Amino acid sequence: MWMYLGLLSALFLGLHNLCKKHAVQNNEVYPVLLGTLIAGLLTLLPFYIGSKFFPEQTQQIGFLIEDIPIQKHGFIFIKSMIMCSSWILAYQALKHLPITIVTPIRSAGPFFTFIGAIFLYQERPQFWQWIGFFLIIFSVYLYSRIGKKEGIVFKRNKWIYAIIGATFLGASSGLYDKFLIQKLTLNPQTLQFWFCFYCIVILLIVLSIIWFPKIEKRKAFVWRWSIPAVGILLQTADYFYFKALQDSEALIMLLSAIKRSQLIIAVVIGGILFKEKNKRKKLIPLAGIMIGVALILYSV
Repeated sequence: MWMYLGLLSALFLGLHNLCKKHAVQNNEVYPVLLGTLIAGLLTLLPFYIGSKFFPEQTQQIGFLIEDIPIQKHGFIFIKSMIMCSSWILAYQALKHLPITIVTPIRSAGPFFTFIGAIFLYQERPQFWQWIGFFLIIFSVYLYSRIGKKEGIVFKRNKWIYAIIGATFLGASSGLYDKFLIQKLTLNPQTLQFWFCFYCIVILLIVLSIIWFPKIEKRKAFVWRWSIPAVGILLQTADYFYFKALQDSEALIMLLSAIKRSQLIIAVVIGGILFKEKNKRKKLIPLAGIMIGVALILYSV
């Protein structure tokens, strides 16, 4: 069951990535990120209010946001710090790079998760799972060769390093999610609500220093319908992802890989919508990534 929840998460993540590209294209990155987080928090706010005033009814529909001790708030705040850093790097990279380059590089995230799952959670991969992961990494390398044809030289482009850093931090957060869900027994909606809340607080502090004081940057910001759509789609994807992690049999290494199936939406549909170059050539390493994912799934 947790694998199917992972596939649902991947579906909404793929749609989320398309909206995110639309939101940040020729736009100010930081207010876009803040807007998506506020939209996500507002999506969860009715459940928080219901949990306070109508706890039994909210519990019955499965969306009770629990009261948690200060220690658990501290652990959630750490996740917020990790993901805010990852998002800031990723949004900046997405603004300056094609979605068909950014998304496949982020597909290397499962490799970092894979290694972490072995050492932290003693998850043991099978032979074909190893093959699948190395196939994913090799396919990402092929994307780097295609990227050079678009004037993107990986070694000299700072946005490439930004998306690599975002990918590493995102993978670290994925490993941390298993601890939060399974060890601290946080339910998905409780984790999502407070995670959004703390991310907004962190981002407001960042923006008060580097964005709000600059009038020209404020004027450059353009509100788009895709900004709240990003937040809503992300919360939906995260809900299915955290529900999958609640299963004690769920392997974070495999769940992380399953989520990479979002590449079909991002690369194929995104490439068409945003009229990006070399779409057909990018289908070759995309196929490699999908084969790698399939090897991981079907070798269980």
